Amino acid sequence: MNVKRIVAKTSREAMRQLREVLGPDAVILSNRAVEGGVEVLAMPAEAIASMAPPVDDTPPLPRAEDFRSRTQEAAPRQPRLRDTPVRETAPHPYDDFARPAPAASAAPRNEAEPAVSFKRRLVERVAVPTPESAEMTQSILAELKAMRTRLETRIDDLAWRELPGRDPAGAALMRDLLSAGFSATLARDMRDSLPHDEGDAQVWMRNTLMKRLSVMQHETDLLDEGGVFALMGPTGAGKTTTTAKLAARFVVRHGAEKLALLTTDSYRIGGHEQLRIYGKILGVTVHAVRDAADLKLALAELRNKHTVLIDTVGMSQRDQAVAEQVEMLCQAGQPIKRLLMLNATSHGDTLNEVVEAYRRRGLDGCILTKIDEAASLGPALDCAIRHDLMVHYLATGQRVPEDLHLANRQYLIHRAFKTRTLSSPWQLDEHELAYAMSGHSVHAESAVSLG
Repeated sequence: MNVKRIVAKTSREAMRQLREVLGPDAVILSNRAVEGGVEVLAMPAEAIASMAPPVDDTPPLPRAEDFRSRTQEAAPRQPRLRDTPVRETAPHPYDDFARPAPAASAAPRNEAEPAVSFKRRLVERVAVPTPESAEMTQSILAELKAMRTRLETRIDDLAWRELPGRDPAGAALMRDLLSAGFSATLARDMRDSLPHDEGDAQVWMRNTLMKRLSVMQHETDLLDEGGVFALMGPTGAGKTTTTAKLAARFVVRHGAEKLALLTTDSYRIGGHEQLRIYGKILGVTVHAVRDAADLKLALAELRNKHTVLIDTVGMSQRDQAVAEQVEMLCQAGQPIKRLLMLNATSHGDTLNEVVEAYRRRGLDGCILTKIDEAASLGPALDCAIRHDLMVHYLATGQRVPEDLHLANRQYLIHRAFKTRTLSSPWQLDEHELAYAMSGHSVHAESAVSLG
């Protein structure tokens, strides 16, 4: 009799070895715990099927006692089995495989089917995960994740509720920053950096923001140095108007013959006509380019110009063509300084997306536009500080070139906190700080898995 003995550390490992050696239809004769693991005795399904007596009608399934008796009769051909004592052990997960099934539950079967097909199905059900078990696992993980989120929300809420009593200066600092439109990330960083012995936290906050905000000190740094400048940004950020303002300022200082204007706006119908009108008024030539080859050729022809300003096409920060536009500027054959237009009227999250999209190959600074239309400068200043962007100019209107000003730190910080009043619907009360900050924390951690 072809009886196979398998010893493994665990029942699962024993079942795996059993499948590899005897196949999925193998019949387990016995299993017991031994020193160092589990011992399983099994036979191929074909051997069991050949031992089953032929019957005319549907018989009950063979009993486990029959298997054991036949095994003992065959013991002289297997000395190891004869010498192995049989003893009762504690119940084991696989003990049910050796127990006889009730005769009433036996279903009709084909004589060609092995007599132990029910054992094979039991083995497969235990060894292979079922869809029901996988669904249950996912449900448990979802419940654990929900419990973790609720627990984190509660802990954060308690922590921020205790902040005014534990650190009143830090709580007031965060409230002012959030109310002015600054991000929670920058507010936390400022609160953690606040010296414990600081007398006036508000003065320290404004001075620190002014130190961290980088601005162009003198206009000569841009107009007198010269080079190639590309103004970039989403649609409606004010690129064309700002290009005309810079061109007018340059003409006043150096003359029209040393300046050239380029436009890559070939998408909109008549998109380059506005810049051509400005160029005609200023007496500056305007060239239209379509791709990297045209841009490289145009810059080669204009290499004797002191300054070249490029007005790029406006597109959404989520458009895949943004990366193509950046690559076109990087393949121009000479360095191009890229200035990003930041619309001060946009939400902080939108500005952050704009910077992330356009900074793939680096940025040389930014220009804050529509300052006169913005209710708060906090989001734009927050974006410039966190991404370490130098603010070159402030654009305040449509007049060329009057509505273009050098950035002033003191004015920008003062304006950021002056425009927010208690009548603003975005103003936070003391008791609302906990909800706001705990919500930011949970939102930041919501995508983290339990693993």
